[in-house]
Amino acid sequence: MTDWAALQAPSLGEFERLAETAFRRLPGAFRRLCEGVVIRVEDFPDDETLNAMGFESPFDLLGLFRGVGLAQGGASLMTGQFPNMIWLYRRPILDYWAEHEETLGALVTHVLVHEIGHHFGLSDHVMAGIEAAAEAGDEATA
Repeated sequence: MTDWAALQAPSLGEFERLAETAFRRLPGAFRRLCEGVVIRVEDFPDDETLNAMGFESPFDLLGLFRGVGLAQGGASLMTGQFPNMIWLYRRPILDYWAEHEETLGALVTHVLVHEIGHHFGLSDHVMAGIEAAAEAGDEATA
């Protein structure tokens, strides 16, 4: 049995390592297509992002892709263009986790795959298959 009294929520650094592990578990061919995508972990989205997306609460947004996706011709950077970025928001993810029956690792993988899916323009069905491969630890094509 887990001694919950001694446990704390993961720090930003621990959450970054959790995201890195989730990314490494994604199928190798999928990871290679993500070259140049920067993954960041923050506690919350900033006010500008919340306002632009019409969210009232910072807990309403678990992750965000910002950039020019491959589906829109974003395979290479133009001069002066910021890299494609994915943000994972630690506090909203932890809040969601506390209310649902998923493991934290599975939830981080889900949000990460969903945001990367925006980069590729993938359907929910395809993203579900990628998540399933990640949960199975499929690194055969690494």
